[in-house]
Amino acid sequence: MKFRTFLYFLKEAFRSFFRNGWMTIASILTVTLSLFILGMFMTTVWNLNHAASYLENQVELSVYLKDGLTSEQIHAVEQKIKSVPQTKSVVFVNKDQALAEFKDRLGDQSYLLDSLNGNPLPSSFTVVYETPEGVHHGAELFVNYPEVESVQYGQETIEKLFQFTQIVRIGGMILIIFLAFATIFIVSNTIRLTVYARRKEIEIMKYVGATNGFIRWPFLLEGMILGTIGAIFAGVSLWQLYVSALRELVANGFAFLPLIPVYPFIAQVAAILLVAGILIGVVGSAISVHKYMKV
Repeated sequence: MKFRTFLYFLKEAFRSFFRNGWMTIASILTVTLSLFILGMFMTTVWNLNHAASYLENQVELSVYLKDGLTSEQIHAVEQKIKSVPQTKSVVFVNKDQALAEFKDRLGDQSYLLDSLNGNPLPSSFTVVYETPEGVHHGAELFVNYPEVESVQYGQETIEKLFQFTQIVRIGGMILIIFLAFATIFIVSNTIRLTVYARRKEIEIMKYVGATNGFIRWPFLLEGMILGTIGAIFAGVSLWQLYVSALRELVANGFAFLPLIPVYPFIAQVAAILLVAGILIGVVGSAISVHKYMKV
């Protein structure tokens, strides 16, 4: 395509864009709202997935050792624990450290431990795994070690956590795909109304000998313009909403929530919406124009 021809098509696209005032505004609002809702669900699902991954990384297994072990025996147990697949970190907590941490947790009531004769708490290893499955596997393995007194990890809680993360990932992906198709359907039908209002113009152009490409290109470019503007509005609105939501959460004492930072996350979401807006605008226009070129 010659550059002069492209400029002509672009000029015709903008002329049609401004000529169909209310229809253009309605199309932009529909694209903006549809992409904004899609983007909002994307940010929600990805934050839930991020939180689920964060919780998985916080899963710990406590391996309590028997009293009277030598430093060589403790070291040997540590090496065996580290050799287990999916092990992320292993931290040894001796008896004195365990007692000090327990006193810290008791706070003002730590005086209750003053009556104890000696230190009843065992030494232990705190083991972090990459997945909840690794915790379950490690617990079954370590409980059979002769140097180990017991293991503790909250089996029921871990299993529920794993079920929750699976639901978030699978359900979130299904929801995003469904909303993406719904967005394409809604926006395509909105653009189809715009093309329908100009069906007579298309028929006349066909009758006077205009090629399909000559008719189609201005509509495709117009659809691209509509999709781009709608996506920009949706991306900016989503950016402002996300920043405001994070500020409100921090102001109300929820700064501990493992949410994805604004940058570059929202910029990436906005880029996805921009590409989606352009593609939806072009595809919607192409489908709609094709119908009315059959004269």
